Amino acid sequence: MLAAPVPEFEHAFDSDLLLRMRLAEEKSFWSQARSRLIVWSIAEYFPDAQSFLEVGCGIGIVLRAARREFPHLRIAGGEIHTASLELAAARTGGVDLFQFDGRRIPFEEEFDLVGCFDVLEQVRDDELVLAQMFSALRPGGGLILSLPQHPRLWSAADVWDQHVRRYTKGETMRKVVAAGFEILRVTSFVFFLLPLMAISRLRARNLDRYDPLGELELAPWLQAPLAAVLRLELGLIKAGVSLPAGGSLVVIARRPVSGTSWSS
Repeated sequence: MLAAPVPEFEHAFDSDLLLRMRLAEEKSFWSQARSRLIVWSIAEYFPDAQSFLEVGCGIGIVLRAARREFPHLRIAGGEIHTASLELAAARTGGVDLFQFDGRRIPFEEEFDLVGCFDVLEQVRDDELVLAQMFSALRPGGGLILSLPQHPRLWSAADVWDQHVRRYTKGETMRKVVAAGFEILRVTSFVFFLLPLMAISRLRARNLDRYDPLGELELAPWLQAPLAAVLRLELGLIKAGVSLPAGGSLVVIARRPVSGTSWSS
């Protein structure tokens, strides 16, 4: 369902550049590793889920991975930017797509699982989005988040992606619990590559010289060893290790069956 564009956001991005970045992102070692982590998290923590909604699905990178791995799931995606949603529609078969603002999710106790992957940081009122995702879940339903971590890593890359913030672990946990969720697992990701990421971010302080495609279009000979490092991290996470720091933060939580706040 492609609704009318949302004027507040529709022109926030250069649509052509955004699509080029998202298509390059899909081929990047980081995006592929993140998709593997998300797919594993679904299977490990929510094996009985029958429906999944991704809030801020972009061009459908995660939706395609979920469709391949979980053909039994009813899968839906919501996105605010028209160009991204149109491309997602062309790339994802058997997926329901909707145009909506994450602060106004048009579902009430509809899904067994909701995911939001590197999107929440773009919304100033992120707590409202968390509350909306809580409402979209059935009691007992699951939430998976991935977020950019460590405010000191702020750089031109965040500006280009129109981030409002980078998260800390403590801030994230407080907001997730305040929305009513029970936290099941928190781990960092991109731990071993954090020094390289920090160097890259320091070099990207100058917005005028920043190339938004540079980090995404790495040479294959460089992508391969970086991908191997993230496969190692995924193996550690699967073994129960929660990594203490990293460029990304992953939160797995659920809406209590009672529907009441965990913090109350």
